[in-house]
Amino acid sequence: MSIEKNKLSSVLLAPIVSEKSTIMAEDSNRFVFKVQKVATKLEIKKAVELMFEVEVETVQVLNVKGKVKRFGRLLGKRSDWKKAYIKLKPGHDIDFATA
Repeated sequence: MSIEKNKLSSVLLAPIVSEKSTIMAEDSNRFVFKVQKVATKLEIKKAVELMFEVEVETVQVLNVKGKVKRFGRLLGKRSDWKKAYIKLKPGHDIDFATA
């Protein structure tokens, strides 16, 4: 495996499976992934195309700020993370059951 493919395989951290993301996948062929904070749109697009063998139409990214939480008397903060919305070209689909 080349260095580029090895780097791309670590860009996607996990799919986000929620009620909202499932509805988006069914209605508009969009899928949601948790990605590395330093990943660019082009890297995310190449990683999805490499891992799932599909064609990506658009990529939208969103930086999610960590919430401030209280643990007893102490204040803590959850980590910030990045979310990517992937829209696939017509005729392509990702099936997480077989992937």
